Amino acid sequence: MTALDFSDEQAEAMTVAVRKMVARLLATDQQARLVCLTILKSSLVKLDEALDQGGRNIYLKRLVALKEWARDLDLSEEMVSFHVIEAVDPAQAILDYAKFNQVDHIVMGARGHSTLRRYLGSVSSRIVSEAACSVTVVRPPQSGEIREAESDHHVDFSGDATD
Repeated sequence: MTALDFSDEQAEAMTVAVRKMVARLLATDQQARLVCLTILKSSLVKLDEALDQGGRNIYLKRLVALKEWARDLDLSEEMVSFHVIEAVDPAQAILDYAKFNQVDHIVMGARGHSTLRRYLGSVSSRIVSEAACSVTVVRPPQSGEIREAESDHHVDFSGDATD
């Protein structure tokens, strides 16, 4: 299962990094199925809107985003499913889904560090500490960082760059 967050400005780099990790894991097991999950955080205090500011259905928008994200993985319809869940507590929703559906591996991204997250905890750290299955937490490359997997150039053992 992969849990994706499309809600912030860093979502693009994060989702790309998560997709690369998922592709690596799927390559190791041709029978693996993939569940793509995203959580819409709801509020206990106010009535949540089903439409965004542009009048588009936010559930449908997230479902389309999940399918777009998975397109490059080139999986058959039988091998992948897509789910949008509304929850007050995203971490608990992911944990409950994984337990109920007997997920054996969760892949998710981790946002940057902040003082607030250090004291309150983050969704990814809670999943790591409470999940009954393996969890892989992915971080996107830092801006300006060149990664071999994203580069057209490769370095051989002698240190010379080759194409």
